[in-house]
Amino acid sequence: MKNIYKVRKVSFIVLLFFGMMVKAQQVSRPNIGTKGSWKILGTTQANFKNDHDAIFVQGPYDYFRQLKFKVTDAPLNINRMIVRYDDGGLPENIELRSAIPQGGESRIIDLKGGKRKIKSVEFWYNTKVIRQGRANLTLFGIK
Repeated sequence: MKNIYKVRKVSFIVLLFFGMMVKAQQVSRPNIGTKGSWKILGTTQANFKNDHDAIFVQGPYDYFRQLKFKVTDAPLNINRMIVRYDDGGLPENIELRSAIPQGGESRIIDLKGGKRKIKSVEFWYNTKVIRQGRANLTLFGIK
């Protein structure tokens, strides 16, 4: 009778261990590129000598319905962004006029026309007031 309890106890411990490993693998794999998750489209660095920079999205181009960006290493004043689409249609000029603090994010920006294939995004910013280093800007898109 004691052997049956030992076998059940060992079986329970083994199942618990494998269950924890499966759960850990699920947590460590981000859901990048699937519907409903943010995908990094590119990064640029504001060097404070220019007043704009562009991120060219690497093909094959995918469909996105919303954009946002994150600023790290220094704050950045973003005036507007221009989204150019892969189909060659008219670019979309989006007025932002936002002061993004270091480590901050923009609002979520809806693209006109629903899901669109993005070729590039050009950021126009003001750096005359800010001299606290170079800001890194990372662009995200969601399907």
